[in-house]
Amino acid sequence: MGLRCSRLPRTAVVRRCPLPAPPRSPSRPERRPQPSRRAPRPPVRRKRPRWAMRAVTTLSVVVLASAGIGHAVITSLEGDITRVDAFRDMKNRPRAGHGMNVLMVGTDGRDKISAADRHRLRLGGTSCHCTDTMMIVHISEDRERASVVSLPRDSYAELPPHTDRTTGKRHGGHPIKLNAAYAEGGPQLTVRTVEHMTKVKIDHYLEVDFTSFMKTVDVLGGVKICTARPLKDRYSGLDLPAGTHTLKGPQALQYVRARHVDGASDLSRMQRQQRFLASLIDHATSSGVLLNPMKFRDVTRAVLGSVRADKGFGTDELLDLGRAMRNFSPSSSEFTTVPIGRMGYAVKGVGSTLKWDPVKADRLFRALRDDRPLAAARPRSAPVRVVDVAPQQIRVQVENGTDTPGLGRRVDAALAATGFRTTRLPVNAAQRPVARTVVAYDPRWDRSAKSLAAALPGSELRAVKGQGGTLRVIVGADYKGVAKVRAELPRPPGQPAVVRGDEVGCS
Repeated sequence: MGLRCSRLPRTAVVRRCPLPAPPRSPSRPERRPQPSRRAPRPPVRRKRPRWAMRAVTTLSVVVLASAGIGHAVITSLEGDITRVDAFRDMKNRPRAGHGMNVLMVGTDGRDKISAADRHRLRLGGTSCHCTDTMMIVHISEDRERASVVSLPRDSYAELPPHTDRTTGKRHGGHPIKLNAAYAEGGPQLTVRTVEHMTKVKIDHYLEVDFTSFMKTVDVLGGVKICTARPLKDRYSGLDLPAGTHTLKGPQALQYVRARHVDGASDLSRMQRQQRFLASLIDHATSSGVLLNPMKFRDVTRAVLGSVRADKGFGTDELLDLGRAMRNFSPSSSEFTTVPIGRMGYAVKGVGSTLKWDPVKADRLFRALRDDRPLAAARPRSAPVRVVDVAPQQIRVQVENGTDTPGLGRRVDAALAATGFRTTRLPVNAAQRPVARTVVAYDPRWDRSAKSLAAALPGSELRAVKGQGGTLRVIVGADYKGVAKVRAELPRPPGQPAVVRGDEVGCS
């Protein structure tokens, strides 16, 4: 009987079983084995790089620790949230859709701020006990998209029958500005009014005041914003030169509250709020805050310690939002404002209001109910530079300052495709060749000239008195192409665009 080689566990030392010797041939003499000149090398066993093993181990520990500590932190801080019953006795509510809808309101909480800080932040007067900001934040069911719809505070609204929370008096339905619903009936009447106007079922209610806003911005280390032109508002105290800035709590509050920067008032303010929120999401998701347990704890404590939320907004919901935000990027968030059909709609006893466009608003809110993106999917485009004057307002004459035939025609077409009002009749420059592209302009149109120069990277600005309102572009040998530009207000007031977070950030 031959020997059998038993299988041993992998962890045991394996001995190789000798193979049975072949039978000897009787016709051939046995040959002695010749000694090998060089012993065969053992097979090389590749080892994983130590840095890779360490990185995988560290990442696993961080993720596990973050999830565990994050849950423990939120659970311990959940008791600090001030609760409000925003859905008590609510009947005949809209049908639930897909995803999660959070009504986020910013309240005029100046009564919680000291007199000295109110003076410093230009928060004079008494609190109106109304909502200063209102947004519907929709988190998609797959937790990969956030859609934010701003509801103008001066929107024309019709309140359902309710009891005044201050006087206890019973009121029938009557017209009002949307932000005043809070003053008459608190969070409950605010939610009922929004659901009645949008037909979107609100799943959670979150209320933020001035103090919690500033604390959140400060604990994040500030939020970066950019502006193509100076922003100055003597009412809020905002005073920002053109450029990029990192705003801390008090200055950030001035930025999102300013209403007297331009003639668009509340609509331009909402666009700044959307721009700020996009930058805040970008900072929170790209800086590692959500994966750093200690930073996560500090941010959570700053936010939860001074907000009011409905009773169902607890640990699980906060963790869902945290997990969703880890997958977010600026391009996965989208922002818009309810389309306005009529500006300055006068209502007796209420004043001037904004009336929504019924058809466009219904289309917008139907997309939220159906958990669809607010804008059609479009390919990721090159960064767009933000300029002070819209290209559509700038008239341009192109002159070819090189010896390259047809270059003036190509530059004219490229500028026209970006939105500039070119003459469509390019000519040859009087002096050639020109090494550097020049933007010649009348000093009275200096803002337009800077916007045009932004579309021609590396170009030189040259003031020419008496030239008039048409700007001249003398194309030089350094011409590389036309960069896309847009004005800070992408659409006229009342017709807001749907923009992604990466389109309203600093690009």
